[in-house]
Amino acid sequence: MTDTEETKPEKILVIDDEKATLKMFRLFLDLYGFEIHTAESGEEGLDIFDRERPGIVLTDIKMPGMDGIEVLKEIKRRASQTEVIVITGHGDMDLAIQALNLDAADFINKPIQRQGLEKGLAGPGNA
Repeated sequence: MTDTEETKPEKILVIDDEKATLKMFRLFLDLYGFEIHTAESGEEGLDIFDRERPGIVLTDIKMPGMDGIEVLKEIKRRASQTEVIVITGHGDMDLAIQALNLDAADFINKPIQRQGLEKGLAGPGNA
């Protein structure tokens, strides 16, 4: 591995229909040196995914139009090795379990807390 590969920031895509949530994720993730891409809908997120091929995708589970479960299925179909972390609100535990059964790497509850985000990004078994 060359020095440029070691220092190259990992791409991460955040998909959420709430601009405030996207802004908050951008602030958090910027601290970790990620190359951050954001989308306000599942459809826009898939377009960015195809173009940028991020290694990690964070997607809200409840969005108008294409929801997070559909995004998860489609990303896993296109690139099964991509880590997808779903963002859930209170009362969405059934959806979170469904997402984990569809090979989501983890889920994070809203409101987002730094510890929960760090745990999710560390991956299963690394926290």
